[in-house]
Amino acid sequence: MKKRKLLLTAIAVAVAITGGIIYAADHLDSPAVSNQTTDITDVYVFRGENTNNLVFVANTQGLLTPAATGAAKFDEKTLIEFNIDNNADNVEDLVIQAIVKNGKMKVYGPYKPAATGTRSTIEESAFTAQVDVTPYGQNAIIAEQQGIKVFAGPRDDPFFFDLGQYLKIIGGEANGFNKPGTDTFKGTNVLSIVVEVPKSRFGSSSTINVWAEAKKAVM
Repeated sequence: MKKRKLLLTAIAVAVAITGGIIYAADHLDSPAVSNQTTDITDVYVFRGENTNNLVFVANTQGLLTPAATGAAKFDEKTLIEFNIDNNADNVEDLVIQAIVKNGKMKVYGPYKPAATGTRSTIEESAFTAQVDVTPYGQNAIIAEQQGIKVFAGPRDDPFFFDLGQYLKIIGGEANGFNKPGTDTFKGTNVLSIVVEVPKSRFGSSSTINVWAEAKKAVM
């Protein structure tokens, strides 16, 4: 019998890719979401070093200080889901799902979901790969199964944004950004999930739309 888990969406961000590197960012959320396991800070999609592959990155639990990073963990009741639309109708045709269990990040898909929208199921038969979560301060642990590479663990926040100058601009105190600017997120960390998948797994479309969701399990 196929095992399914029912989950309810918590937050989503959107990104489309037609080539190169594309990302979406969502730092400094409301108190109800910020610093929660469901808090997605960034989504990146880009071609891998092997240009026949696409790399999907979801960063969560942003603004972690180095002191707090060692204790930060992925939640076994929080699913991170990459939704992939390959026919431009803004409905997911495929999903890549990642959820931690017993210290390992398990990845399912890409596969066609049984349902679309705010609720998801995990189809156990769609399991493709898993990797040990890399502890803070250690070299990256990367696993590859069925042609899919996976990493999960803490990383320095790669997103660059000069928040102070931005606030001056919208407050009418400045006309533009400085060059170079100030990296507001320098020295802070995120928990990152990285999944590299062959392009052939997404169909023949030259353009895909991708958005990520964090979903909490409904018990």
